[in-house]
Amino acid sequence: MPRHPMPVPAYAVALLAAVLAVGCGGGGGSSGSTDPIPPPTAVPQVRLTGISPFPDGCEGPVASGTAYAGSEVEPHVAVDPTNPNHLVAAWQQDRWSNGGARGLRSAASFDGGRTWAGSAAAFTLCTGGDSAAGTDFQRASDPWVSIGADGVVHQIAIGFSGVSQTPGSINAVLASRSTDGGRTWSAPATLIRDEGLPFNDKESLTADPTDARFVYAIWDRLAAGRGPTWFTRSTDGGANWEPARSIYDPGPGRQTINNQIVVLPDGTLVAFFTRLIALGSIVQQSLMTMRSNDRGATWSAPEALSAVQSRGTRDPDTGALVRDAANLGTIAAGRNGQLAAVWQDARFSAGLRDGIALARSFDGGLTWTVPVAVNQVPGVAAFVPSVHIRDDGAIGVTYHDLRDNTPGAGLPTSVWLVETADGTTWRETRLAGPFDLAAAPNANGYFLGDYTGLVSSGATFVPVYATTQDAKTGDQTDVFASLVSPPAAGTSTKADSTVATIGPPREPIVLTPELEEAFARSVRLTIERRFAR
Repeated sequence: MPRHPMPVPAYAVALLAAVLAVGCGGGGGSSGSTDPIPPPTAVPQVRLTGISPFPDGCEGPVASGTAYAGSEVEPHVAVDPTNPNHLVAAWQQDRWSNGGARGLRSAASFDGGRTWAGSAAAFTLCTGGDSAAGTDFQRASDPWVSIGADGVVHQIAIGFSGVSQTPGSINAVLASRSTDGGRTWSAPATLIRDEGLPFNDKESLTADPTDARFVYAIWDRLAAGRGPTWFTRSTDGGANWEPARSIYDPGPGRQTINNQIVVLPDGTLVAFFTRLIALGSIVQQSLMTMRSNDRGATWSAPEALSAVQSRGTRDPDTGALVRDAANLGTIAAGRNGQLAAVWQDARFSAGLRDGIALARSFDGGLTWTVPVAVNQVPGVAAFVPSVHIRDDGAIGVTYHDLRDNTPGAGLPTSVWLVETADGTTWRETRLAGPFDLAAAPNANGYFLGDYTGLVSSGATFVPVYATTQDAKTGDQTDVFASLVSPPAAGTSTKADSTVATIGPPREPIVLTPELEEAFARSVRLTIERRFAR
């Protein structure tokens, strides 16, 4: 996501030049709040946040941008591999229009997501960071949490200050851990820190569920016309970290983004990312994987999982941009060894609009199924997917779509969960909405996050997501958790339906000049959103 106030740097201009040549067309937050909740759904819904806990100006003087006080966006959530009732979520608090937020907040649950208690790691000045600890950052972004095999909770963030990628600006990848389940957090460890260039972006962290000693961090590092994947690990449960290093460099005019790691039951690591290429007339985006059989000491060469053909989302009535997950994706590993990946893709509508693509692997990521569409209303745009594999092998996918939109004012949007036990028949549940997405913070598009959170507590899926509220009350968006349990035999609810997967498996569509232009524009936006205009 865009996270830093700045002009677009020379690096980004060089990487975008080929894309532009092809064309640009186509189309603690409080716990237990008493604020009114959205219209009821068929599943329990719990509010994690309320009004902002941050005073205006807590980040100090900033060069530009608008802070959306009372906005909570881009939540992530983790479940304890040894205790399914123990969950921890994190999100951006008070999002800025041109990158990042005033800080990250978090909350822990010890009853499967029914109640939550707020906290915060000291990643920025607004959450208690200071110069002595090297955490006096004005903004933070990309909240990500993971829980190890010993119950220790790990959280990672990007911290940054100043006008990014100019002399005097600083940026860092920071990690903190909690030994009391997410109630309190250690002083952050700095995994890498830079002034000006490079810029370390879109990090994630994975605590090894098979060995509590190992914690892995991965991100892209943007500079000099390229964006390689960087990696570091801890071998003592997050107390100390190895020096960060590059594990894959895609070359000039190319970058990786959206780097994530999942762990298979035998301890094999699978790294997942999008590779963006913008060279001459070649504009390409592909999902890639790499594997490590020695807990990150060495890595295989990258292999393609699938091509991506994503247009991105707009308000169909006004053309206004939605800040979605175009060209990104998420991956999940199951205890049965299965892998699942989801992303936005327009191949199911002949390039007209993005749907939600799902591909699976049954051999540890060596081969993948041809993608299928899992969004249940193919005639409208669907976006920002997340995926999780329950311990019994059931797959859940959350996403937003525009089926509730009308030609009137605003952009009515809803959040959905689809789940399957066999990959063919799907049960759909409305989690939230319709709410007005046009009331979300505007960060180069209406923005609730590049991703949402999804885990399970026993047989119950627990999605964690943001919706818009009423900005006039000082509470522009909020984070919620829903508890989606399997239905009793022979019963259903108004919000649920059982339907077949939409359409057959689908390879990428043949490009026309108009589609080449639309997909090139989507890649351009994905890159540009790393940098404020």
